[in-house]
Amino acid sequence: MLDRLNKRPNDLSAFWMPFTANRQFKQAPRMLVAAKDMHYTAEDGRKIMDGTSGLWCVNAGHCRPKITEAIQQQAAELDYAPAFQMGHPIVFEFANRLAAMAPEGMDHVFFTNSGSESVDTALKIALAYHRVKGNGSRFRLIGRERGYHGVNFGGISVGGIVTNRKMFGTLLTGVDHLQHTHLPGKNAFTRGEPEHGGDLADELERIVTLHDASTVAAVIVEPVAGSTGVLIPPKGYLKRLREICDKHGILLIFDEVITGFGRLGAPFAADYFGVVPDIMTTAKGVTNGVIPMGAVFVRKEIHDAFMNGPEHLIEFFHGYTYSGNPIACAAGLATLDTYQEEGLLTRASELADHWADGLHSLKGEPHVIDIRNIGLVGAIELEGIAGEPTKRAFSAFIKAFERGLLIRTTGDIIALSPPLIITKGQIDELIDHVREVLRMID
Repeated sequence: MLDRLNKRPNDLSAFWMPFTANRQFKQAPRMLVAAKDMHYTAEDGRKIMDGTSGLWCVNAGHCRPKITEAIQQQAAELDYAPAFQMGHPIVFEFANRLAAMAPEGMDHVFFTNSGSESVDTALKIALAYHRVKGNGSRFRLIGRERGYHGVNFGGISVGGIVTNRKMFGTLLTGVDHLQHTHLPGKNAFTRGEPEHGGDLADELERIVTLHDASTVAAVIVEPVAGSTGVLIPPKGYLKRLREICDKHGILLIFDEVITGFGRLGAPFAADYFGVVPDIMTTAKGVTNGVIPMGAVFVRKEIHDAFMNGPEHLIEFFHGYTYSGNPIACAAGLATLDTYQEEGLLTRASELADHWADGLHSLKGEPHVIDIRNIGLVGAIELEGIAGEPTKRAFSAFIKAFERGLLIRTTGDIIALSPPLIITKGQIDELIDHVREVLRMID
């Protein structure tokens, strides 16, 4: 039961919380009860600045009127419609809007309900594409160390975060991993793209040679690795991956679940870096985090390869009950309108220098061993406590919340990605909060 006076449930035991230290949380809960623009409201009435866009997803800020109204109107008109052998107008409108803003040649969209589902969908499309093209020997998938591609079995197989993989058996077979691009000895405290490490892309040539190109279906990478601590690609790295994939007939998949929809100062990281993948996964910002939804973009030639055979037969045996849900589509269209009307898809480019200045002003503060930034994303890496990994950053997380700031931590790294509506003054406020926290923790 919910106590309507203080909005706190009187029993926290039933909910098994995801990616959470459940016992610690339930001893001292941190409850959010409302949100507006740049801030949450905690159950005690305090305003909490959102330094992480919720969970990398609320790009336009919280409770935006256009999105709220669109959801209300759609729920009253058409709440649900099946996507299997049926359609509804708004899903086609939304797909057209997304395709129009996608990198050139990415003309088709497959809807999912999350980033994890987008990744598994992209992997299945890649494998199936090679089969319909008569290249069924291409079954291998190549991910990258420290990569995060959601938590479904395909995503954790190609992902490279050990704690997300170690408890779940053998996972997918035929998977290999590139070396990660984090070179703190050479690139510490770099503003933007690091100078060193572009040649790490050549590791793909070694892996392809090891397995033979005729067995490799796809390579999947995050343009900027977010959940592992904001690892920014060295200069030339992504272009080199594109060249190697083209050379060997391998599909290149960009996981843009975090980088999509303005996070770097361009609609997609593919635009920012000038490298167009064959398949691109998105979620999070596609509906401003309000309704679960994901979208997988594919090149026209990949989609068209499936459009053969008798017209009454299903071309691709995959999909979800909630693919293209009407309410999610309404939220998505209103989100795109909000992005467009307020210039949010490029706003990060206008704030990037001020953001970088603020972040790098923290160099020299206690425990700080590296700072990384690109667009409106940043990471402050802390020296870990011997024998107690993650403890220092988690302490910073708690102290920040107590002082009115929500941050994200991964390992001993503080990750920041505020809503794109943030002002320069609010950036200064956020940085000052972090500075105070760094001086408070042991």
